[in-house]
Amino acid sequence: MKLINRFLVIFTILLSAFIIFGEFDRGIVIILKDSSIVLTLLFPYILKKLFKVDISDGVIFVWIIFIFLSHFLGVICELYNEWYYFDKVSHTFSGVLSGTVGVMVLDRLKIKKKWFGILFILSFTSMCAFLWEVFEFTCNALFGGDAQRV
Repeated sequence: MKLINRFLVIFTILLSAFIIFGEFDRGIVIILKDSSIVLTLLFPYILKKLFKVDISDGVIFVWIIFIFLSHFLGVICELYNEWYYFDKVSHTFSGVLSGTVGVMVLDRLKIKKKWFGILFILSFTSMCAFLWEVFEFTCNALFGGDAQRV
C-alpha cells in the first residue's frame, strides 16, 4: 500500500505540474491555488513526521484519492464548472474521510461505548465540514472569487 500511495502522490504532482506550467499567464493567485496541491497531498506525511501521529496506509490512500478528486480534478481541471454534481460528490467523499478520522480518534482514545461513538463521529464530521466552510468563505472574502472557480 505504501508503494501505491507514493506512486499516486508522484503521479498527481506530475500531472499538476504540467497543468500549472501552462497557467503562468493566468496570474499568481491561480498558480498558488493550484500549487497548494503539493502541501495538501503531503499533509498526512507531515502529520506523521512532525507530531508522530500513527496514520494507516489505508487512510492515507483515501486522503490521496480525495485530494486527487477534489483538488486536482475539481480545482485544477475545473470539473466544478463542468459537472454540476461534482461538488456533491466531493462533499460526500470528505464526509466519509472525516468520519474515518473520527473512528481513528475514538480508537486511539480507546472509547468503546456504541452510542457515544456514533454521536462523536457525527459531531466530528459536522465540525470538520463547518470548519472547512468557514475557511473557504474566509479565503473567498479575503482573496476574492471562490476556491472552485465557479
